[in-house]
Amino acid sequence: MASEKTKKKSLRIALIASERTVTEYRMFLGRLLVGLTDESIPVALVCPQNSNLDSIVLGAAEVIRYSNIELPLIKHLNKRLLTESLAKFKPTVLHCLCETQAGLVRQLGHQLNLPYVLMINSLQERWSRLAVSSTQCIRIVVPARSIADDFTRFYPRFADRVRQINIGTFTTQTACCFSRPSGMPTIVTAHPFRKDNEFENLISALRHLLIDGYEFMMVVIGGGRAEEKLWKLLAALDMLRIVTIVPRATPWRQVLGTADVFIQPQPTTTFNALLLEAMSVGAAVAACKGGVDDLIVENETAVIFDTNDELSIFGALQLLLSKREFSRKIADNAQEYLRKNHSVSNMISSFIQIYNEA
Repeated sequence: MASEKTKKKSLRIALIASERTVTEYRMFLGRLLVGLTDESIPVALVCPQNSNLDSIVLGAAEVIRYSNIELPLIKHLNKRLLTESLAKFKPTVLHCLCETQAGLVRQLGHQLNLPYVLMINSLQERWSRLAVSSTQCIRIVVPARSIADDFTRFYPRFADRVRQINIGTFTTQTACCFSRPSGMPTIVTAHPFRKDNEFENLISALRHLLIDGYEFMMVVIGGGRAEEKLWKLLAALDMLRIVTIVPRATPWRQVLGTADVFIQPQPTTTFNALLLEAMSVGAAVAACKGGVDDLIVENETAVIFDTNDELSIFGALQLLLSKREFSRKIADNAQEYLRKNHSVSNMISSFIQIYNEA
């Protein structure tokens, strides 16, 4: 039997990333790339032509860009060129990093006669079906138990191929939560601005905290079609002076490192990489349950509120702002949980094991 070192040297991994991977999971992507190259495993990163990789640590990875223009003739040509570029790299395993690329990777697997690993980061949409090869797809990787349970409910015949690998992060030694006793508290939240009313209860609860004499600054990470409505709401409530909105592309760790409190304002159907990073730097989390909420344990790693109840949101935030020792305990608990369950080294070794199985 070949030694583990020999196995590692024989691996050549092609990571297929979507635009969502590059934007929403770029810290995970960078850590995976560096971890694999540190293990002397050749890696190619396949991503859309216009993907911004400036903030991603690529390590020694080869970058293969492809055009995703959907016009019939051009689409066929683009796939042929991508297949030829991958063939030159000579991968031994394809790793699809996002379920939105499942169809593409299934085709590549068949054309190149290669096994592939499919990563599922979201709960399944009830009206769509994933393209999964029963012969080429060797493992299906999920970052959370809730996603594993949801996937196997929709695709029971693939249940034996599902493996949970927790996304790894670097947890700071000390929590940033109220680490500056004389400073004004900072609240950070993040959510795509898709619907006009998603922030109304939160903003109203924050306004009532201001009326009751609480002082704080707020940073909102995100963007989208409802951003203009949010600006108008903040202006109407005279809150523009305390709120800053920064784009999703802003380096997360730098912003989150200033947070005393992090808010997940709505349930999310995808694994929330920003919530993971907020916990890793030691912000006290206030969140709502529902969707992919594996990281949220009531009064242990977070305080819970009902996103549809303004008084519930007010109470959760008032608790964190007024009881600082309790908030720091919440932050410390979350950091300890991540140290035990979300280390980068365990993530890398788990993926290498999966590749060797493939």
